Amino acid sequence: MDDSTRIQYLSAMGIDVWVPRVTENTSELVEPLQDTWDALQTDINACQQCELCQTRQQPVCGAGNPQADFLWLTDAPNEQEELQGAAFTDQTAELFDEMLRAVGLNRSAIFTTHIVKCRPELDKEPKVAELQACDAFLQREIAMLQPKRIFALGRIAAQQLLDTKVSVSELRQATHEYQGIPVTVLYHPAYLLRKLSEKASMWKDLQRAFADSKN
Repeated sequence: MDDSTRIQYLSAMGIDVWVPRVTENTSELVEPLQDTWDALQTDINACQQCELCQTRQQPVCGAGNPQADFLWLTDAPNEQEELQGAAFTDQTAELFDEMLRAVGLNRSAIFTTHIVKCRPELDKEPKVAELQACDAFLQREIAMLQPKRIFALGRIAAQQLLDTKVSVSELRQATHEYQGIPVTVLYHPAYLLRKLSEKASMWKDLQRAFADSKN
C-alpha cells in the first residue's frame, strides 16, 4: 500500500498521521511511511467507527502467516471466535482444518481474517455500516499480504468482497477477481455442518481452485 492510500484510510478512521514535510531546501532523505501488522492491530483495537465498539469484548484481527500465498476470508466473529481471537476456532474448526489438509495446507501456511473485525450483537448478520467501517482494515491486510488467491467463505464475505448480490451457489461455479487477485468462493464450514450433502461440492471447488493456482 502506498503512503497516500494508508494516510487516507487512517484519516477516514479519525486517526491522526504525522508526515514529515520536505521543502526544496531540505536535502535530508525522509523514510517513507510503511504499514505494518502491529500498526494495523493497534488501529483495529482503537477503532470506534461503528456501534460494535460499544459491545465487543475484543476485536478479532487477522491471524496466521503474514507471508501466506492464500487469504481465507470469512464474515464476522461469533462469540467463540471473539473469545479465542481468531477465525474458525468454534465448532467449524475441525472441518476447516480438514479442508486445509485436503489441499496440503495447515493453519501455519495460511492467513485468515474476518470481513468485520468485531462480533455483531447476538451473532447477527453485520449491518452495512459495520461492513463499511471495516473495509479499510481489509484493504490494508490485502495490501500487506499480497496473496496469490483469496478464498471467500460464505455469502456475506463473498458478496461484500465482490460487491454483488449473487448467491454463493452461483458464485462458487467460477473464479472471480478482486484487485487483480483470483477469488474462489466456497460454502462456509458452518453451512456445510448443517448441510453435509454439499461437502462433495466443496471438495470439488477446492480441487479446481488449487489446480488453477498451479497453472
